[in-house]
Amino acid sequence: MLSFDSSIHAAPVHPDDADAAAVLPLPPRSLRETGLPQQFVVELVARLLYQAGKTHLPVLTARLHLPITVLREVLDFMVAEHVAEVAWRGESDIDIQYQLTAAGKQRASGWIERCRYIGPAPVTLEAYRAMVERQAVPGAALDADDMKAELADLLLAPDVLQMLGAAMHAGRSMLLYGPSGSGKSTLARKLGALQPGVIAVPHALLVGQDVVQVYDPQVHLAPGRHPGQQGAAAAPVRPGRAPADRRSVDARWVQCQRPVVVLDADVTADMLDLQADTPNGCYRAAPQLKANNGLLIVDDLGRQRIAAPELLNRFAQARELRRSQLTLAGGYHFEAPCRMQLVFATSLTPATLLDAAALRRVGYQIPVGALGTAAYRALFRQQCLTAGVPYDDAALRYLVDRLHAASGLPLLAAYPHEIVSRLVDFAGFNGAPPRLTTGALDQAWASMFAGDGDGAVPLPLTGQTVLHSV
Repeated sequence: MLSFDSSIHAAPVHPDDADAAAVLPLPPRSLRETGLPQQFVVELVARLLYQAGKTHLPVLTARLHLPITVLREVLDFMVAEHVAEVAWRGESDIDIQYQLTAAGKQRASGWIERCRYIGPAPVTLEAYRAMVERQAVPGAALDADDMKAELADLLLAPDVLQMLGAAMHAGRSMLLYGPSGSGKSTLARKLGALQPGVIAVPHALLVGQDVVQVYDPQVHLAPGRHPGQQGAAAAPVRPGRAPADRRSVDARWVQCQRPVVVLDADVTADMLDLQADTPNGCYRAAPQLKANNGLLIVDDLGRQRIAAPELLNRFAQARELRRSQLTLAGGYHFEAPCRMQLVFATSLTPATLLDAAALRRVGYQIPVGALGTAAYRALFRQQCLTAGVPYDDAALRYLVDRLHAASGLPLLAAYPHEIVSRLVDFAGFNGAPPRLTTGALDQAWASMFAGDGDGAVPLPLTGQTVLHSV
């Protein structure tokens, strides 16, 4: 039987090793090594045969992500019990088709009423706990130069970079605060790209007799793939090293980047637990389960329907205890591992949002404020270059010294992209190339801010003291 106390049949995870063979467990050699009850696998195979009819053994392997050796053992038992039968046999050992017997179809129909799940075989909760612990990479793996390069386009102040680096290095939670539009959300997401190495995530977990889907292709991205890409990009193969053969790893696990899970203002209390997926006969994982060995971002803290202290304390406590309690139908509770880093972002003043006890649970309170003039100019030039708008220094001086100064609006990181994109919008509508002129800036400015007769109405600020980038 697979020993979860010692190794899970896998080599130690190394942050710099992106080969599947170094991350994913070895395949189970028998049903016993899967850790799954025989009856569960029998019912899983029967449901698939009931749905698909006569099926080749390799197809069963591909659909259920179990090795042929394990499926042969299960199918031999099913044949002996007159649940399944050999429908056709070819010349090779794997060229064989199975189907349910009449009695097997009747039994499978009852099993489907109890559970409709047909998909990759799950792993045990014990195996998952062990893997999560093995993959908890210390923050010391963070490279300072990589961090500076990843965050360079945000033009953050050196002291802010230092706080971010210290928090990531220690794996401590962070509260990013500052006015809306200062770039907190963008910064939080970029921190996810600084997580080193790749990890193994199971397609699903078996908890009692229930299946919980953990793998989410929108969250658990293949190595080398970026958010927003369609499909699963293959991991880059190092020169002289072949990619791991699927038969050499446990296909119930998926190799992926460390996840980044983002919760916004729409989150509700029930969304923080398992979600029943009745049509597919399983549960969808809670956000903190998907975020294991990665980063969980709570954006716009204080705007949710859950009180900010309650939300912060719930996640902070789970992280401190390294476990979170989840609930299945019928009120059955179980504990799942919780090894993630937390990032909270808010445009509200921390002291008015959280009490002293809640603030003590936050590792680092990091201000993200308005840009300095030089940084704002540099960011604006970057946006012009990206959008193909010819840069004009006099027009930019007009934006900073006249429009911003007269309105009292701070030099926030969100404005350059918004202004330049509107220049492009207006020019495109008029069939002309975009130009950076005072007239074009006035037009873009008027479309962004409500006027009171004398100019733009300043955006409300939270009143906190913030560090300014330079």
